Amino acid sequence: MTFPKNFIWGAAAASFQIEGGARDEGKGPSVWDMMCQTPGKVWQGHTGDIACDHYHRYKEDVALMKEVGLKAYRLSLSWPRILPSGVGKINEAGLAFYDRLIDELLQAGIEPWVTLFHWDFPYELYCRGGWLNRDSADWFADYTAIVTERLSDRVSHWMTLNEPQCFVGLGMDFGIHAPGDKLGLQEILRASHHVLLAHGRAVEVLRSSAKKKPLIGWAPVGVSAFPSEEKEANINAARQAMFDHETVTRLNNGNKISVWSNTWWGDPVVFGKYPEDAWKAFGNAVPEIQEGDMKLISQPIDFYGANIYSGLEVRAGNDGAVEAVPLAQGGAMTAFRWPVTPEGLGWGIKLLHERYQLPMVVTENGLSCNDWISLDGEVHDPQRIDFLNRYLLSLGKAIQKGADVRGYFQWSIMDNFEWAEGYKERFGLIYVDYPTQKRILKDSAKWYRTVIETNGERLVHFK
Repeated sequence: MTFPKNFIWGAAAASFQIEGGARDEGKGPSVWDMMCQTPGKVWQGHTGDIACDHYHRYKEDVALMKEVGLKAYRLSLSWPRILPSGVGKINEAGLAFYDRLIDELLQAGIEPWVTLFHWDFPYELYCRGGWLNRDSADWFADYTAIVTERLSDRVSHWMTLNEPQCFVGLGMDFGIHAPGDKLGLQEILRASHHVLLAHGRAVEVLRSSAKKKPLIGWAPVGVSAFPSEEKEANINAARQAMFDHETVTRLNNGNKISVWSNTWWGDPVVFGKYPEDAWKAFGNAVPEIQEGDMKLISQPIDFYGANIYSGLEVRAGNDGAVEAVPLAQGGAMTAFRWPVTPEGLGWGIKLLHERYQLPMVVTENGLSCNDWISLDGEVHDPQRIDFLNRYLLSLGKAIQKGADVRGYFQWSIMDNFEWAEGYKERFGLIYVDYPTQKRILKDSAKWYRTVIETNGERLVHFK
């Protein structure tokens, strides 16, 4: 197995999950700071106040990234670190931190891929209605303009939003992520439209103002399905399970899944229109669309990112309806209790590429393991190595079948604050001992270094 020449091998992390420094040097609060202070919302009352202390230890962390051999690092910027109130006065210390981090990465030969928003929405703007306020698109555009002016002389790769399905769906519908709200369908769809407007405004700002030619994408959840057997009927079933609103809803136990889909987000961004089946199903709850909205949302992007961790196995039933194949009893599960389904990555990317006809980037993929420091002082994580090996082989098959895939970002470079799960789940290639902040390269980090060095030839086929 070899991957395309100049394939981007990277790893990712997010500002709130690793930076800490929650109140350092003028940083403002985010909705996740609010969430962490709400009893019962985060496992064992954990907070992001210190996290991995990356705000103070970024030089050490970049040195470790270089040791792992990363070609690129996907980071996110903290909006309230740069604009403590979300708008208005700039916090120079916050911008200066990202200046230093970008310079350190480039000096190490690591290309920064910058995500503008990875969930840490400014608290002060939440108090002004948050994403329910149509002005949120303009707030985001103003923030993007500040970042573009400061960093675009060195940054070429940009992503607007990370997983809108999660920060809208889990944060405003189910209430298990920040801001912890449980709103009605009409409000959820209204917020989703404003989020898409924010994406479009950010693309517009980057295109018009970036000092280096920008390559722009985004990183939604890649809701994935794969056929139980590679037969045309089953492949069509997988397409339906990914792109047909009624099928997606039915396969998810009848939940309304107002925003947990590929098409509700992807179709407006790429095609400039909402999917007709979902629009019809949502009835009077659909958002108000003003003149020019869809043109703004569908500003051209250069690549389509997808965060994929697992997929749903499906087949065509005797009556033609799509059927979910039950998980095998005792089947492989991650520590987070997510099923291990390597085919979900390859087929998910292939079918997303087929629909949207854009270069693809795997913007997140990985797993949580039960990692700890062994008696020999090392962290041995053979299950992570096996998981990544299987998923990357599946991705390679998708490339061989014609999917245009430009890069892969493992989630995550280091153990970190896993949102509502606190520090319970460990996704990292690098182990973080939180009481001491000591870092240890896991066996998987050393394995991944060899994969990068050989451009995928290190992957092992088992027959």
